[in-house]
Amino acid sequence: MTLRVVSYNVHSLRDDLSALAAVVRGLDPDVLIVQEAPRRWRWRTKCAQLADSFGLVMGAGGLPSLGNVIMTSLRVRVRETWCLRYPLTPGRHMRGAVFARCEVPGREPFTVAGSHLSTDDAERPRQAALLAPALAAVREPIVVGLDLNETPDGSSWGLLTERLADAAVLAGRGDAGTFPCRAPDRRLDAVLLDPCWELRDYRVHETAQAVLASDHYPLVVDLA
Repeated sequence: MTLRVVSYNVHSLRDDLSALAAVVRGLDPDVLIVQEAPRRWRWRTKCAQLADSFGLVMGAGGLPSLGNVIMTSLRVRVRETWCLRYPLTPGRHMRGAVFARCEVPGREPFTVAGSHLSTDDAERPRQAALLAPALAAVREPIVVGLDLNETPDGSSWGLLTERLADAAVLAGRGDAGTFPCRAPDRRLDAVLLDPCWELRDYRVHETAQAVLASDHYPLVVDLA
């Protein structure tokens, strides 16, 4: 069985929504991990409408996880969800993480997680220090999609990859930038994998349509 997972910062839906929907539909993910999804007024309706535009269903997240969302195809069943909220630093955005225990019928369950760390250099490592043990506590194979808001030489990245593998490095693509789309010179986004996953493919989806859809490129991984 191959599972396609896409991780995508959608820039708070500020860009071309038709292009965004076309990008995601073209990638045809089994699981989509979204950063900067709707998180405020009417967030349930907005998240459901966004999922529908992608040809997916809402799985977990939204306001409870502060804009981190997991969506799935009908192939994947979500069995349990939970969220983590990081402490609020006055003057900064509240941030968090989303978790979903999933299964494909006939296969062993797995967990998907998503997060979006702070842009503040002092706040971000504290958030990573809370996220790391929450990921380690998961018993099933886990796949994590996140926007770390730092490059791979940062301390938060180092902490989160002590136990989990960086899919880009496994694929020999650690030098491929993900942000900003119009001149990608930084890798701020990552998919992290439990070692039991077999990575079949990893790519940064760099297309003209993706430039219109968000300020981040989506990451695509095929797993077994």
